[in-house]
Amino acid sequence: MAGDTLATAPRTDAEISGLDALELAGRDQSRTRASRLWAATWPKLAALALALATWQVVVWTGWKPEYSLPGPAAVGRELLRQVSGVQLWDGLATTLRRAALGYLFSVAVGLLLGLAVARSRILRAAIGSMITALQTMPSIAWFPLAILLFELSEKAIFFVVVLGAAPSIANGVIAGVDYVPPLLLRAGRNLGARGLNLYRYVIAPAALPAIVAGLKQGWAFSWRSLMAGELIVVGISQTSLGAQLTYSRELSDAPWLISTMIVILVLGLVVDAAFGAADKAIRRRWGVLDQAGQ
Repeated sequence: MAGDTLATAPRTDAEISGLDALELAGRDQSRTRASRLWAATWPKLAALALALATWQVVVWTGWKPEYSLPGPAAVGRELLRQVSGVQLWDGLATTLRRAALGYLFSVAVGLLLGLAVARSRILRAAIGSMITALQTMPSIAWFPLAILLFELSEKAIFFVVVLGAAPSIANGVIAGVDYVPPLLLRAGRNLGARGLNLYRYVIAPAALPAIVAGLKQGWAFSWRSLMAGELIVVGISQTSLGAQLTYSRELSDAPWLISTMIVILVLGLVVDAAFGAADKAIRRRWGVLDQAGQ
């Protein structure tokens, strides 16, 4: 038996060496940073070019007059004019300030509510389903109540932003905590983790991927709620992006309207890229993504 074990040892070592060689070869053949960047960029550029071409073709067909549906060139000129002016940046600052305040408050409420419900059977039985019901509630449906409570003010907008985003964040936290392995919790307790330390060193790191997913979804809800609020509660500020959308529609200024929509779209892409980078870093830390980002 000992002889068989000794005989198989060189074979095992050779197999492991072969696997290591395959892994090293794969890494040697990995793409350079520039090629990976290009591989990630060209599909987006191709999609953008296709969208612009389709847009221009629709304009050429004469489906709508150009004062209602201008072409990419006219919108591009208006966008450049807006970028070089002050009005766009004032509106951007106002909207981003509201977005940051509303989202941060939503994160605080969602995290606390999610952790409380996830670790308390009584709270889960009492309000667990209510959180999901609030998440499915269209944000626009809250505005009549918000205006009755807070009139045409920023408080009305923040009220809807928090109600739109916090339930989604809370559900992400609940899902993440629910999927923490019980063995990990027992190991943490055996090592002396109790109370806040258990959350800090065991539960939060294990639930982090789901929490980040909930934060991303919460941002989407808060951004949509904010845009709806600025379109409806337009009297409180003439500089926000939502107000500019309303004024451009009232003035039938299609280039201004579409250029403002493009700014809103770009902001969404930037935030999505930030969440994507955070998700990628987490997956790399968890070992499901190698250092090359493959």
